[in-house]
Amino acid sequence: MTAMQKKTDDPTAHLSAEDIACLGRELDAIREQVIASRGERDAEYIRAVIDNQRKLELASRAVLLFSLFPPAWIAGTAGLSVSKVLENMEIGHNVMHGQWDWMRDPKIHSTTWEWDNATPSDQWKHSHNDLHHTYTNVLGHDNDLGYGIMRVDEDQRWHPFYLGQPLWNAINALLFEYGIAAYDLEIGKALKGRKDKDDFKAQAKGVLRKIRKQVTRDYVVHPILSGPSALTTLGANITANVVRNVWTHSVIMCGHFPEGVETFEKTSIEGETRGEWYLRQMLGSANITGSPFMHLMTGNLSFQIEHHLFPDLPSNRYSEIAPKVKELFERYELTYTEGPLPKQVASAWRKVIRLSLPNDALQDAAAVLPFTPRTAAPEREAVAA
Repeated sequence: MTAMQKKTDDPTAHLSAEDIACLGRELDAIREQVIASRGERDAEYIRAVIDNQRKLELASRAVLLFSLFPPAWIAGTAGLSVSKVLENMEIGHNVMHGQWDWMRDPKIHSTTWEWDNATPSDQWKHSHNDLHHTYTNVLGHDNDLGYGIMRVDEDQRWHPFYLGQPLWNAINALLFEYGIAAYDLEIGKALKGRKDKDDFKAQAKGVLRKIRKQVTRDYVVHPILSGPSALTTLGANITANVVRNVWTHSVIMCGHFPEGVETFEKTSIEGETRGEWYLRQMLGSANITGSPFMHLMTGNLSFQIEHHLFPDLPSNRYSEIAPKVKELFERYELTYTEGPLPKQVASAWRKVIRLSLPNDALQDAAAVLPFTPRTAAPEREAVAA
């Protein structure tokens, strides 16, 4: 292999350049099969999800008008939480990836969709679609890997700041939509003078407009409409937003952070071929196993490997192509990293805690946490904020 980083434990060492090119062609064929078969059943699927999500939100907000009564509060809060997760994950995330643009429906199009999130869609699409999916798990290029506030690889230079990363990560989970907004604004670059001031101000105003709109809707209008139930409805809206934030954070952490997921050097993508790009997505992503309902609630990001291979294919197709992709992993002797949600979340958090420590403390930590640290290579610079 020519472009991908070489390590003593390189999982691709047994593959020749022709093997990788052949793998790329096989994945291209899977993609083309799905594109050729897109049709009415896919369109009906996304329209049904959007329709049911909106009905669930309206019903939940209606129930919360009576949230002074505990059963109404519980039912309304649960329904609103589920509707917010669906809107962000299976609908917003996937619509903005262009998965449904082929329908040519302006109501379900990546250029027109705006979601219930603090980050304006145009800013999110740049940081996520343009950067994260292009530079997946490339240290120094893909800031989705650690969001610029965490050490994500033993080879990164350790600083005392990283001792707090379990706390930073917990806070980020609770306030995830605002953390993503700050990350998409590239505040770190702005503070270092590496971002145009006018662009930053314009983007910051866009974020503040979104936040003001959300706060007005969830924390002013709907509580007021609830009359005597105003305070309990306010609490329900806060709870639903926190549930959505923590769930989304957990799912995304499982996609690229569990043990067994590879990271890559900046130099590893120089001259990268299409086959090598595919291979990086395969090694840099992990799946979550579970029921169809769980897959729906993750926005089908439980099929993170398939999503990163084919980010613009309809999300309802990932479960269909996953067996074909897994067969390729087996045939090319690669590890298909997957596991149930609790296992993957625990693995990601172990890694957060482990990498908060300096390298010379990892062996001591290994006696407490169930992992085997990788032998550290020469240190890399920390990911830029």
